[in-house]
Amino acid sequence: MRQFDRTPEHKGPRNDLKTIRSLLPYLWPKNALELRVRVVIALLLLVASKAVNVVVPLFYKEAVDILGGDKAAVVVVPIALLIGYGIARTLALAFGEWRDAVFAKVAQRAIRTVALKTFRHLHALSMRFHLERQTGGVSRAIERGTSGIDFLLNFMLFSVLPTLLEIGLVSAILWNLYGFSYAFVTFATIVGYIVWTLAITEWRIKYRRAMNETDSKANTKAIDSLLNFETVKYFSNEEHEARRYDDSLIAYESAAIKSKTTLSTLNIGQSVIISLGVIILMIMAGNGVVAGTMTVGDFVLVNSYLIQLFLPLTFLGFVYREIKRSLTDMESMFQLLNQNAEIENSPDATELKIDGGEVVFENVEFGYDPRRPILKGVSFSVPAGKTIAIVGSTGAGKSTISRLLFRFYDIGGGKVTIDGQDLREVTQKSLRAAIGIVPQDTVLFNDTIYYNIAYGRPTATKEEVERAADLARIHDFVVGLPDGYETSVGERGLKLSGGEKQRVAIARTILKNPNILLFDEATSALDSKTEKEIQQSLDEVSSGRTTIIIAHRLSTVVDADEILVLDEGRIVERGNHQELLALNARYADAWQRQQETAKARDVLEKVEKEAILVAE
Repeated sequence: MRQFDRTPEHKGPRNDLKTIRSLLPYLWPKNALELRVRVVIALLLLVASKAVNVVVPLFYKEAVDILGGDKAAVVVVPIALLIGYGIARTLALAFGEWRDAVFAKVAQRAIRTVALKTFRHLHALSMRFHLERQTGGVSRAIERGTSGIDFLLNFMLFSVLPTLLEIGLVSAILWNLYGFSYAFVTFATIVGYIVWTLAITEWRIKYRRAMNETDSKANTKAIDSLLNFETVKYFSNEEHEARRYDDSLIAYESAAIKSKTTLSTLNIGQSVIISLGVIILMIMAGNGVVAGTMTVGDFVLVNSYLIQLFLPLTFLGFVYREIKRSLTDMESMFQLLNQNAEIENSPDATELKIDGGEVVFENVEFGYDPRRPILKGVSFSVPAGKTIAIVGSTGAGKSTISRLLFRFYDIGGGKVTIDGQDLREVTQKSLRAAIGIVPQDTVLFNDTIYYNIAYGRPTATKEEVERAADLARIHDFVVGLPDGYETSVGERGLKLSGGEKQRVAIARTILKNPNILLFDEATSALDSKTEKEIQQSLDEVSSGRTTIIIAHRLSTVVDADEILVLDEGRIVERGNHQELLALNARYADAWQRQQETAKARDVLEKVEKEAILVAE
């Protein structure tokens, strides 16, 4: 029988036994008596199925001998034997089906538990991990890992182990009935087949590994390109993306050809070994019939056992390769589970207790790479209920401050506290529950507008969601859409404009109702008119709350209680708007430039409006 190939993925050293041990707790789960009982029953049914299966050819042998012997007994005995033969075959099949039915809940529960655990663990990993990984590759690892568990449970437990059990039973029967030589030839053929399969499969693994790795790269590039569909169109780079994708497909094609040719070598060798074993045993049985030491029924029995053994044995080669693939895929997923979370709660972490929401950065040092510091001894405080703004040029470290406040990274030196509590000493969940953010780059889920706003507090009522939308000045826009709040925003919110996405993000944060607000370029994607409208909403929402505004447009921070000017990781100026203008330094220069730009924009808008009126 021809073998079929599948492609495993492998990165780094592999330990199959360790991978299997990682899976065992999910098959024998704690505090799950029902599942454990199902495992035991399934194993008993497995043994019963194989025990009945090896008895089936014995009924067949007796029927053949009687049919070829005294015809006086033919009327009754063969009918009984044939009925027994049919019942035995039915029971063997039934035991197997009952086994699968009983074990199905165990297998599916294991798959669900591992998949959910991996998903939760990925969300527990640090931002650094996700920034350094490609989402397509991680998603593929989980998909293959769960499929690998499904295959391993169904085929290793109910194909490999039963086949090995059946080989042992058949060898024992042949030895008992016809002597050691029959059992030896049968066993030697099977061992030769297994050794050949293992040796050639191990040799082929590098080709299948390359095949799978190139497949992952091609898939990742395709996903990355489609996720950035709009950017591809901006630069008319469809052909460039197609060439990149085709480069990966070429590598996959080369690896697939090598895998296929080596598969043919494996198939030919397996066929030769099986054929030799069948020929030798048939010659031995035929000689026994001629010599009178065996009956025709014995000849049929030997042939039946060979067919019964070698048919699943030919399938065993495919199963072995699939098991290797499954183990490799499972290892990739378990490696994700073994990935240590960079940011973890301390053993004695407590819930953050908000008493006003004072935020303090005390001599904070930080760098994404130790060789390139971003923040260099930054110190400031935001009194409870007050508003502080952080401004500065691109790359000065403004957005880094927001990431440290959410504790996406741990600082390299100094301390960050909220109401006197070090962020490293409180639970991450309670910390992030206390802070709401409107980020500069708003990414929405591929769902409805309602879902994306309600994401701020999934338990909110419809009225609360609509009120938050109204405060964000987006309610009227949404109700004017054909599908209203049920309008889909598309992948990453591409169906909405930048300003619309930003207002959804603002509504989401309003709905969360946090004690501390953080606006990271919250109005950067808005026009002047909309910016003024939303700025009024933000002022209303942030009233009485501790607020940090990270901004480039200085017009959005003029009312802040204090403004910090950040440059190359250091605070170089601080004060309110009037105080900083009086210094006549960096802030004042930036303010003057932006005012001139705003005046020029207003003049341009006025000219455009007049031109439209003339044209009409």
